[in-house]
Amino acid sequence: MFSNEDEPRALSKGDESKDLIALTFNISWGTEKVDDVLAQLKAHKVKATFFVSGEWAERHPDLLEKISEGNHEIGMMGYRYDSYLEQKTEQVKTDLQKAKEIFDKLGYDQIELIRPPHGHFNKDVIELAEQEGLKVVQWSINTHDWENPGKDKIIDQVVKEGDSGDIVLMHASDSVKQTPEALEVILPGLKQKGLKLASVSQLITGDQTTTKEAD
Repeated sequence: MFSNEDEPRALSKGDESKDLIALTFNISWGTEKVDDVLAQLKAHKVKATFFVSGEWAERHPDLLEKISEGNHEIGMMGYRYDSYLEQKTEQVKTDLQKAKEIFDKLGYDQIELIRPPHGHFNKDVIELAEQEGLKVVQWSINTHDWENPGKDKIIDQVVKEGDSGDIVLMHASDSVKQTPEALEVILPGLKQKGLKLASVSQLITGDQTTTKEAD
């Protein structure tokens, strides 16, 4: 469990004693960049975790299947990509349940990870997610790749700063113009540092897992 009775927590970093790092990709809209990202991961024989909204999954089951066929881990970002902090408790609960219903219907009934839309959450959101059997996942490195800050900046952010246990936030929505090209350098670069690319679930190692407490 990420949380105990008094301190709801979200996973933001894994066990630093293991040489593992997790690349995660958010998708809430668009179809243009998914294949390019998947191609880079396949070329370097790397597994990643994709967090997708239920609404996107419902619209693009073929792309979701491609992600799954690449043996990548799939997590959810709720159904609609709207901040949970701007919704009432019942609305959040409904959105979570709607997302679960969609993923179940598409054949992905083993999803255990959720990244709340926009990364916005508090204790109540974590508790609601856990009631639905979901663990909340944040990140320790944010590449801001959706802002297209330059390929080299994305590379430096991950390769220079990335270390054991890190969870890296990237995107595979249409907004990212530089991410696939950056991955050509990032993936071998992390391996050269002695890091092994892993899924988020592989970073979850019990008591040694570092978590981020909710505000």
